[in-house]
Amino acid sequence: MPPPPHSKPENILKRAQELIGVQQSQAALQLLHEHVISKRTRNSPIASLEPVMILFVELCVDLRKGKLAKDGLYQYKNTAQNTNVGTIEVVFKKFIELAEQKVTEAQAKADEVQASLENPSTTQNVDDLEASETPESILLSTVSGEQSRDRTDRAIVTPWLKFLWETYRTVLDIFKNNARLETMYQTTAHQAFQFCSKYARKTEFRRLCELLRNHLQNAAKFSSQMHAINLSDPDTLQRHLDTRFQQLNVAVELELWQEAFRSVEDIHTLLSLSKRPAKNIMMANYFEKLTRIFLVSENYLFHAAAWSRYYNLLRQSAAAVASGQSSKKDNPAVTEADMTKAASFVLLSALSIPVISTSRSRGALMNVDQARSNKNTRLTNLLGMSQAPTRAILFKDALSKGLLRRARPEIRDLYNILEVDFHPLSICKKISPILAKIGADEEMEKYVGPLQQVILTRLFQQLSQVYDSVEIKFVLDLAQFPDPFQVTSGTIEKFIMNGCKKGDLAIRIDHAAGVLTFDSDVFSSAKAMHSGSGAGSAESETRSVQRLQSTPAEIVRSQLTRLAKSLFVTCQYVDPSFNAERQRAKEAALLRTKEGAEQEHQETLARRDIISQKKEAALKAQQAKESEEQTKRLIRIQQAKEEESRRLAEEQRQRAQQRLKQEQERVQREEIEKQLKELKEGMKVDIEIPDDLTELDSTRIRAMKLAALEKEKNLLGEQLRIAGKRIDHLERAYRKEEVKHLKEDYERQMKEDEEAYEKAKAEELREAEQKHREDVALKHRLSRLVPSYQQFVTEVKQNRRAEFEKRSRIAQKELEQKKAKRVQEIKEQRAKEKREREEAERLEREREERERAEAEEKERIEAEKRARFAEEKAKREEERKDLEEKARLQRQREEEAEARRLAKKAAPAPVPERPSFRDAPVRDTPSPAAGGPPKLNLAGAKPSWREREAMKAAGQLPPTAAPAAAPAAAPAAAPAVSPAASEEPPKRGGYVPPALRSRNAESPAGGWREREGSGRGPVGRNESPAAASGGRFEPRGRFSDLGDKTRNESPASGGGYVPPGRRGFGQDGPRGRETEREPERESAPPPAQAPSDGKYRPGAFRRTGGGQ
Repeated sequence: MPPPPHSKPENILKRAQELIGVQQSQAALQLLHEHVISKRTRNSPIASLEPVMILFVELCVDLRKGKLAKDGLYQYKNTAQNTNVGTIEVVFKKFIELAEQKVTEAQAKADEVQASLENPSTTQNVDDLEASETPESILLSTVSGEQSRDRTDRAIVTPWLKFLWETYRTVLDIFKNNARLETMYQTTAHQAFQFCSKYARKTEFRRLCELLRNHLQNAAKFSSQMHAINLSDPDTLQRHLDTRFQQLNVAVELELWQEAFRSVEDIHTLLSLSKRPAKNIMMANYFEKLTRIFLVSENYLFHAAAWSRYYNLLRQSAAAVASGQSSKKDNPAVTEADMTKAASFVLLSALSIPVISTSRSRGALMNVDQARSNKNTRLTNLLGMSQAPTRAILFKDALSKGLLRRARPEIRDLYNILEVDFHPLSICKKISPILAKIGADEEMEKYVGPLQQVILTRLFQQLSQVYDSVEIKFVLDLAQFPDPFQVTSGTIEKFIMNGCKKGDLAIRIDHAAGVLTFDSDVFSSAKAMHSGSGAGSAESETRSVQRLQSTPAEIVRSQLTRLAKSLFVTCQYVDPSFNAERQRAKEAALLRTKEGAEQEHQETLARRDIISQKKEAALKAQQAKESEEQTKRLIRIQQAKEEESRRLAEEQRQRAQQRLKQEQERVQREEIEKQLKELKEGMKVDIEIPDDLTELDSTRIRAMKLAALEKEKNLLGEQLRIAGKRIDHLERAYRKEEVKHLKEDYERQMKEDEEAYEKAKAEELREAEQKHREDVALKHRLSRLVPSYQQFVTEVKQNRRAEFEKRSRIAQKELEQKKAKRVQEIKEQRAKEKREREEAERLEREREERERAEAEEKERIEAEKRARFAEEKAKREEERKDLEEKARLQRQREEEAEARRLAKKAAPAPVPERPSFRDAPVRDTPSPAAGGPPKLNLAGAKPSWREREAMKAAGQLPPTAAPAAAPAAAPAAAPAVSPAASEEPPKRGGYVPPALRSRNAESPAGGWREREGSGRGPVGRNESPAAASGGRFEPRGRFSDLGDKTRNESPASGGGYVPPGRRGFGQDGPRGRETEREPERESAPPPAQAPSDGKYRPGAFRRTGGGQ
């Protein structure tokens, strides 16, 4: 089926609104979805597509179709992102606003439902007032422990909350990694954080954080894509930082500390990428959140380090604002109270760092574990510190910055008691009032627990320096704290065991005697006996424990050192030479040092050069190795990518095949299920359907259907037969029983009909009488109104008649006006038509006159042309006549010359010699004296083609043929040539046998020069050449018989074969003709120039006589 034709967005919008108007929202949504995801929609203008998208998202929100909304919005984003980003923001903001509005309405509805359930004034809706607890409510409360409010929210609010969450996630997925939509992306992320914070959606918040984290990773991975965000851009990075800080705030607000810590790591990563330093106000928020995170995780060391960083930042901000180096908006607002509070928290958090680690471990060796070291490194980097913090470093930093002066007095006293003074018997008594003040402060109350651990540690450390053993009761009396923070004996014992396990304490408990014994073994390896062995303690090697004297273990451990020092001092006093020897040895060493100083210096320089060279070589080797490894790694990565591409392509192909197969199976299964459903619904009999539908096919289903139809047909026939038989018997029984009661029934029916008739008759008479009485009463009552009615009717008729006459006069007047106006319009229209008609006639007359003038002008021009042509023709006719006269005179002269030449030929002549090319005969031309002045045949005097054609049509000879006519007066030497023979039309030439050749003019090859009148060659050519040669056969020239051919025939058609040896002799043409009259021709005077048509003819200018 071909796809439907593409419609304009306006038509789609109108059609969707019509469907919504008839309560077909689902159909309207489907129509809009198909239009939006169509590829042809990309060519539609954005201005016309935006209303369609607005209606589309409204329907998606109303029907909670999140998937359809995602498809349509993704397609719209691809369509509009290159032309108009503003319309994308409008549509998506509308989408989010509608979803939030639905959640608000659902909450209001839930509140209303809950209020109606809890309000006692709605008792009218309760069916049974005594049954306040229905069985359904009792059962529901038993199964579910939730209250009615939770159930109401789950039924009404939760679906819309879920849809709103899907809305945020859809918008974020569509806007991800797009620089043009980055601002809208960050705004949506902030709205999603507010959603999680407002509705306390912890699970959705975790998913949102993971989603944003994946988007950022993909943005760094696919940075080469079109419109991808640039993390190197400071503005983009700042927006991401703002989003992560908002994420950190919401995580802390929701008390999701793991997500808060991950947010801190994300912020630290972005800060490391940023080229511009972060604002102090942001970093203050960063460190403040870190303090809360570390406090919740009970990492008091880094908690104190975070407070220290926070205090340093406040000091820097205050100094920058005071000096004017930074603006107030970029720095946190700092007052003296804030500084005092921060200093107090820095000192209190540092004092709360446990001296004995409370973490679970397997002993002192686990503290150097690589995992712990990596964790501390990560936390140190998060705080921006160069080295891992320690308790001593933090105290040293705090004292150097004068925090004791800024801190609160009780915190200052607490520091002096724990870190400065030595008073094991009164330490707890002095600290108790301070703990009470700290416990009264809500923010500082959380430090009481770790402070108790530190106080107990100091107590036992100081007692171990004074006593060897003490009673447990005495220790419990010393370890007394204020009421809310009392510690039990079990807690103290657990603390002692933990300290001994960590190696910070060396105490043994004797429960039988109730005594605590401090370990005094001089060979003990406990940390208490080894200062600075640092296992699980936060103490450094330079212990901060107040000390009165060395312990026995320390005395034993340092006895050899003290003995060496004593012996050295004794030798100095007992043996005077000892000091002198020491002095000499010192001077000798100094002298050796001076002597070898230069050499040692040179060796040191050489060694430094060697070390530098080795370092350079090692560096080059390392670089080469790294380059090779990089190349190999790139090759492996490329191979892995290619392999991954092939694997993905193969998986894609397999998935496509599997999907196609599943789709085919699904369609087949659905078709089978549909057929079975139709079969079940259409049949009244039970059909046995197998459990496995895959074994069924169309043939088997058709067979089952036929079997079911046959079974149903048989069953129906049997039922009809049984029913018909039963009805027959029943009807027969009815008839037999009915016969007995027909008479009684007839009588009863007659009686009932008569009673009914009488009753109806009486009722009708009574109603008629009643109606008559009422009508008479009404007549008497209305008769009083007849005069008034008649008067009123008369007045109304008169008024109406007057109104009618008035309106008639007005209408008649208007009619007359309209008639006059119409008559005037008709007259004007006819006058206008008459003017138009006269104008058309005038234009027609002008056109005819113009055409007639043009025709007359044309005829005049034609007449002038004909007159000019007639004059030219008469002129040409006169010229032709002049030419004919000249031609006649020329022919007359040529005839006279021919007669003279024939007379010469009649005399006997010697046998001619074989002529050469130079001795070709010269044509005889008449002298000027014989026939008047010679005729010059110039090129300009030749008649034109039209004149020759006219002369041929008139039967006249052209001027060039006149010289070839027969001579007027033939000489006596040629009596055999008759005029009739000369005037006979020439015959076609051909081969003539020697026996038939004669000297008459009927030779088939004679006289073409005479007919042409060109004057070339001998004139008397009417005889055969054989006769002139004494009967001897002479071959004819190639063009000797051209004279009897017309202009349309070839001259060669009348010629004969000429042997090669005879060619050039006895011919007319360029080579002349061989004759017997050569001597007479040579003795003749030079002939005059023959008439010529301007063409070159060989022999015309040949020299005669002895000039050869």
